[in-house]
Amino acid sequence: MAFGRSSRKKPLVEPVTLKILVAGGFGVGKTTLVGAVSEIRPLRTEEFLSEAGRPVDDVNGVEAKSTTTVAMDFGRITLREDLVLYLFGTPGQDRFWFLWDELAQGALGAIVLADTRRLEDSFAAIDYFERRGIPFTVAVNCFEGAQRFPAESVRGALDLDPEVELLMCDARDRESVKNVLVAVVENALVLAADRTPAPAAT
Repeated sequence: MAFGRSSRKKPLVEPVTLKILVAGGFGVGKTTLVGAVSEIRPLRTEEFLSEAGRPVDDVNGVEAKSTTTVAMDFGRITLREDLVLYLFGTPGQDRFWFLWDELAQGALGAIVLADTRRLEDSFAAIDYFERRGIPFTVAVNCFEGAQRFPAESVRGALDLDPEVELLMCDARDRESVKNVLVAVVENALVLAADRTPAPAAT
């Protein structure tokens, strides 16, 4: 009887899938970030800014912006063979915030994308995740021509708690965004482990 190597392939690893939100103010680069890192063609729900929306959409500092996300952005990235992230970019304007609660369901963590030219636009997203106990990392999108500040200065201006990580990034650069995503996952998993009660002694 002849014996040979098995022709059966090694079973595929069933990946863990995690949901990450990408939040922040209007025009901060959320759609760009999701598109830069997604391995699939990202789903976008962008519409052109209209005259009717001008009184409520603050374009100060981002005057060149002509479109806005009206529902969400969606992308996917495989960080490892066994770890896949689903990215959900939230709309930035206050009038679409009713969508946030639905998008946040089941999220492991979040990125709050910040722009030092409009840093106050980050406060609402930070407050949202703090109130709901969703771990988040702040990523400062370093726009060309924008003034650069030390990370500690930005942290102080945003009044971040010590456990909140703050990173500098370029939302257009895949590797830069991947570094932020890794930090989000690691931070969220550490915080989740800290919150898990120890098993009762037997």
